[in-house]
Amino acid sequence: MDALQATTATADAVSAIGSHFMLDGGTYKAAAELGFAGLDFYVRGRGGVLGEVDADVVTAALAFFAPDQVRSLWEAGRGVMPAAEAATAFAAACHRWADRHVPEDLDAARLAELSGQVVARAGVACAPVFAGWRALDVPSDPKRAAVHHMNALRELRFALHAAAVTTAGLTPLQAMSVRSPHMIPLFGWAGPVDVEGLEPVWQGAEDRTNEAFSAVLGELSDAERAELVDLVNALHGATKG
Repeated sequence: MDALQATTATADAVSAIGSHFMLDGGTYKAAAELGFAGLDFYVRGRGGVLGEVDADVVTAALAFFAPDQVRSLWEAGRGVMPAAEAATAFAAACHRWADRHVPEDLDAARLAELSGQVVARAGVACAPVFAGWRALDVPSDPKRAAVHHMNALRELRFALHAAAVTTAGLTPLQAMSVRSPHMIPLFGWAGPVDVEGLEPVWQGAEDRTNEAFSAVLGELSDAERAELVDLVNALHGATKG
């Protein structure tokens, strides 16, 4: 299986697997026990790998969120704990999710091995959250390590997609209006915009995302890519709603 085939075959899974713990009720129950109110944990935790930066830096990295929303949530989270601690707590939520949801019959150790190779060899250009997440300690438990690396790949693909969308000339709100209008309020925007004529532009950005991500998977052999595709999609199939 070549790199572009593997990329397109896993695009949905790579985007989804890491998002599961971010949307999980248990994540926010634990966050409340730490003193967070809700989405402030998401912004402070996900952006925490960037360090104690101004909210505009977090907005730049998260790309599709409304700047005012990011600033409000980032500053609220600042009052709860330092950025580095929030990032560690966010990673812990990822690992707890893996404990509960990765099936016993999945070869998590092999998924962790293959995805970890990709993560270790990938470049970090235009992907600051990926770079920060990669610098966190990787858990020794195979289930936890597998999902940890899958979230790293999600952050990398996300960053490459944000760059592709931007260079295609789409604003964050336009891109969301095409792809995920139901998420717009959660991201802090007032509402969708007219998307007439924008679908092909967005698809072009998605195609460029796949091309860019395929270069990352080029580090694996054809056989390793086929194995990774099977394992990633097996995990995706076992954990999607």
